[in-house]
Amino acid sequence: MQTQFKELDFTGQNIYTGIDVHKKSWQVSVFSEALFHKTFNQPPKPEVLHGYLTKHFPKGTYYSVYEAGFCGFWIHDKLQSLGINNIVVNPADVPTTDKEKKRKTDKVDSNKLAKHLRNGDLEPIYTHKRVVLENRNLLRMRRTLVKDLTRNKNRVKSDLYFFGIEIPEQFTKNPSYWSKRFISWLEELKFQQWTGTASFRILMDQVKSLRAQLLEVNKKVRALSQEDYYKKRVELLGSIFGVGLITSMTILTEIDDIHRFANLEKLRSYVGLTPTSHASGDKDLHGEMIHRGNKFLKSAIFESAWIAAKSAIFESAWIAARLDPVLHMDYINFCKRMKPNKAIVRIACKLLDRVHYVLKNEEPYKSGIP
Repeated sequence: MQTQFKELDFTGQNIYTGIDVHKKSWQVSVFSEALFHKTFNQPPKPEVLHGYLTKHFPKGTYYSVYEAGFCGFWIHDKLQSLGINNIVVNPADVPTTDKEKKRKTDKVDSNKLAKHLRNGDLEPIYTHKRVVLENRNLLRMRRTLVKDLTRNKNRVKSDLYFFGIEIPEQFTKNPSYWSKRFISWLEELKFQQWTGTASFRILMDQVKSLRAQLLEVNKKVRALSQEDYYKKRVELLGSIFGVGLITSMTILTEIDDIHRFANLEKLRSYVGLTPTSHASGDKDLHGEMIHRGNKFLKSAIFESAWIAAKSAIFESAWIAARLDPVLHMDYINFCKRMKPNKAIVRIACKLLDRVHYVLKNEEPYKSGIP
């Protein structure tokens, strides 16, 4: 008599899971290779999903996907550690029909992800390691502090102008640089009413606090750049005109591994230095840069491009020293046939080419070579 087996065994079968991630709950859709299984709501914990899959599809091979967003990559890391082959995708790259756009729900989204995962239509994004993400967060925090400090400085200047208080001439030669003497002068200001003086002092306290925090972050960035993981690459990037310590660390923490880009075009696309295009028939039109891309990296590249290509009439010896003769010549030639803001885009692309070459070949940049 043949023995009847009641235990489930999915050995050799693939199970596909699409996860629509939210803070308080996940919408999950499960597909086998041939059939739709179920869509359900669960607590936002990878262990719960792993328990469901192992209970209903024991010994199967599990695959899952979710869209990159506010939740970061900790879910990805946890799912991988539990034995689920997870990928993270860019929401903009998920194929979506017009019908799905017009009736967008969590159920529709999770179903869509699972089906495209099963069909092999999804291209995963690069997932950074936890240590790189934490290092990157330090550089992004510095950027936030710089913005907040600039905003508060502008508020101080706005108050002075609003109440008709003129800044002494000795402090107006370099408006962006606030010396200790200038800050002392601001702190000693007195308005007609004690309320005006009190509010201005509070504003100045914020400026001083932000300056102190920024100084502390700069020290930590400098210490991070001396670690073995970054030290050599920071020195290589430092050989490129216009690229300083902060820009070098921004590039390294945002890119992480330069070899993950198959070619220079993919790196340009990641940064956001690829123009839009529309080709139809005999027409092939190119427009402004695409709006997608790494805004932190793009900003750093453009700042360095301005320094390397434009000497600002050599008002500063430091700026003159950071001037790239080749990029400066190219910038002048570009400006003869286009606006400076368009010319600097091409300079930024050339600068990114240097970054790509230096990191990929581990060779310093040689000055004066086009």
